[in-house]
Amino acid sequence: MRGSYKELVVPAQIEKLQEVLSFLEQALGEVDCPLKKQMQIAVAAEEVFVNIASYAYAPGTGAVTVRIEISDDPAAATITFSDSGVPFDPLKKADPNVTLPAEEREIGGLGIFMTRKFMDNVTYTYKDGKNVLTLKKNL
Repeated sequence: MRGSYKELVVPAQIEKLQEVLSFLEQALGEVDCPLKKQMQIAVAAEEVFVNIASYAYAPGTGAVTVRIEISDDPAAATITFSDSGVPFDPLKKADPNVTLPAEEREIGGLGIFMTRKFMDNVTYTYKDGKNVLTLKKNL
């Protein structure tokens, strides 16, 4: 699979999360991605997909395209989520203050914070009527 990509298109519904995670796990397994990195990618992918499923098309529905590309030099996995939902850049949200006790923190914001911590690069663009969030993890 190295140097090529795979794509999965699913409805933006929470019930499709396991299908997305299995798709990514299979692709990463084909290139012997270390288990710790697979788990970090899975946590980040779950956060992103659940947010898209919960908010991108609310109250309607739509599709999400999940694309994974494995490169060799340097060895990396690039996962791209794209949807035609409401334009939203999750990277503009300030990181939560994780030094505060849980009961004093604002609700929300931890998902994208964890995604940024686990991934080596996270970018967002809005292009051709689509939200495109790209996660890159060095392997």
